[in-house]
Amino acid sequence: MPHHRFQRRITDLLAEADVLIGGDRPWDLQVHDARFHARVLGQGSLGLGESYMEGWWDTASLDGLLFRLLAVRLDERVHRAGEVFDALRARLTNLQSPRRSREVGRRHYDLGNDLYRAMLGRRLVYSCGYWRGAKDLDAAQEAKLDLVCRKLRLQPGMRVLDIGCGWGEALKFAAERYGASGVGITISREQAEYATALCAGLPIEIRLQDYREVDESFDAAFSLGMFEHVGMKNYACYFDVVRRCLPAEGLFLLHTIGGIRSVNRTDPWIARYIFPNSMLPSALQITQAIEGRFVLEDWHNFGTDYDRTLQAWRENVESAWDALDARYDERFRRMWRFYLAASMATFRSRRSQLWQVVLSPRGVPGGYVAPR
Repeated sequence: MPHHRFQRRITDLLAEADVLIGGDRPWDLQVHDARFHARVLGQGSLGLGESYMEGWWDTASLDGLLFRLLAVRLDERVHRAGEVFDALRARLTNLQSPRRSREVGRRHYDLGNDLYRAMLGRRLVYSCGYWRGAKDLDAAQEAKLDLVCRKLRLQPGMRVLDIGCGWGEALKFAAERYGASGVGITISREQAEYATALCAGLPIEIRLQDYREVDESFDAAFSLGMFEHVGMKNYACYFDVVRRCLPAEGLFLLHTIGGIRSVNRTDPWIARYIFPNSMLPSALQITQAIEGRFVLEDWHNFGTDYDRTLQAWRENVESAWDALDARYDERFRRMWRFYLAASMATFRSRRSQLWQVVLSPRGVPGGYVAPR
């Protein structure tokens, strides 16, 4: 019968990743619904994620299981029928156009500040912490913000632009610790309202605005965890915007997740449930986009720190579920667990990286030495 063939195929694939169905190790998989096998074979990662959300299977170590699948690249061998259409759509359509760009704000960043307060720690910083010397999440995030300011050589009185300012924590840090002023832009209404209140009394302006609308002068600029939403069709425009905002001696710091190969779209489960219209840039795509626009001064990869950051976020949110609003129901919790665990797995397997890239319009006279 077809069911037995599907089950055998899944069993054989999982064996390549040292995963057993019904095994007793933390990363082994427990199937609760026999339809699981056919669904995963037919829908790939989308079927795997959705069937987990619906309770069709479990595992004691979700990140451990997903890491093993990615480490042997099983995701590249099981595809869903709609992927050809997805690829064609991404090639022919600008999925991150001005009209589409706000969708991720509504669907992800506006989920609720209560959720992000519970997960992210003392500072609402939704990007990788810098764990060199840090012993906890709050210290790692403070170290990251300080590293950004030091790489930009911020001085009192400098005016900075934060593209994708989130809840305003980076600008607040730059103002309080380095005496900077600045403008932060976001496409999330929830973030904009929170950041405005957070930065009240500081020389900071928060705007609900698309990056393409910015056209004014700053001394320096940075972007932490927003470039993943730009899309390769818009990279040239993005860097043109940054370039026109900076003086010849200005610096720009790009903090972004990156992939090890060039793509034009994201994983279908991530696109449907977490980050619509997103995609991870490759090193090639970034360098092609900055060619003729910037001098590449420094490229810093600390992607393995993201695994540790995500583990801290998971610990925080798991301890807070019962105190959060009932709208975060069991299906949502399973979706969120899958999202965090899958993200851990991508960094742990080195399939994803975290890059901080420092750019200058004409090159720093005498050279640039980046702090670590």
